[in-house]
Amino acid sequence: MDTKELLKKVRKIEIKTRRLSDHIFGGEYHSTFKGRGMTFSEVRQYQFGDDVRNIDWNVTARYNEPYVKVFEEERELTMMLMVDVSGSQLFGTQQQFKKEIITEIAATLAFSATQNNDKIGLILFTDEIELFIPPKKGRSHVLRIIRELLEFEPKSKKTNITEALKFLSNVMKKKAIVFILSDFVADEYQQTLKIVSGKHDVTGIRVYDRYEEEIPNLGMVQMEDEETGELLLVNTGSKKIRQNYSKYYNEQINYFKDSFNRSGAGSLSSRIDESYVKKLLGYFKRRG
Repeated sequence: MDTKELLKKVRKIEIKTRRLSDHIFGGEYHSTFKGRGMTFSEVRQYQFGDDVRNIDWNVTARYNEPYVKVFEEERELTMMLMVDVSGSQLFGTQQQFKKEIITEIAATLAFSATQNNDKIGLILFTDEIELFIPPKKGRSHVLRIIRELLEFEPKSKKTNITEALKFLSNVMKKKAIVFILSDFVADEYQQTLKIVSGKHDVTGIRVYDRYEEEIPNLGMVQMEDEETGELLLVNTGSKKIRQNYSKYYNEQINYFKDSFNRSGAGSLSSRIDESYVKKLLGYFKRRG
């Protein structure tokens, strides 16, 4: 992609996603996440209407009357976008690849955070960390993130979510709002996700294509494994092969849902031919 074409693409994504974040997501993002970055400020005597969950029992016992902790909202938060750039993200049978939708979602979230004067960072991962952009503020920084999402060429095609989560833990010492964008066709990340979700506010956004859900009956078909590059001759006419694939796919999806539920993290799924706007709004409203 030459520079001119790239800039045109970046601008197109900015116009579309900025409009969404300005009109729709700014307020929702604020109400969903702003109240979560709280720092302890002081204690004062309990007043009628105070939240009893904020009672400081030690001070209350000392003075023999109820005292509550007062919290201040942290002025800025940090959003980390963790984006899977492995081979399977290039799958797509509609007008768009998963990668393109993931880029739009990431840009929308980034502009929503910018409206709140928050910092935004980016981790691009496969089975290794491909790129890390430390959190910063501002439009030009978001445009750089969009540029990387559009044109970055990963070294690997495989996926390892656990390694990406471990890296996040190492670089982010303060609590962050974390969005993981992937198709989540991966194994054994539940334990690490649990640890990371204990410290950060994590949401998994699964982006998928409907033709990944099941193999259509097309007879003998040559297929390429997106992550290994291996060419395979598959008899899609075989009911057993279709059933095995369906079983494997459903296991991966159930693992994704179960892992995020058990970790206390948020999750949503969006098919590339569906409106991710509705999905994101619904998610923000549920959490707000």
